[in-house]
Amino acid sequence: MNTITRSLVRAQLAALRLADDGMRRRERGDVPGWVLITLMTAALVAVIWTAARGQFTALFERAINSVSDIG
Repeated sequence: MNTITRSLVRAQLAALRLADDGMRRRERGDVPGWVLITLMTAALVAVIWTAARGQFTALFERAINSVSDIG
């Protein structure tokens, strides 16, 4: 191998090591962020369900009745 080829191989290996280290750090994720997103989504669903419970129930009953009327 000539000098340029060796330098390129070394550079590629160094880049792969850096990319691998970066992937390991990123794979851990942002746990507090995901917990916050999950809790906020659950709270939003609870608020919407509480506010529109009657409409959701009526919509579901209409859908079930329309399907059972077909058969």
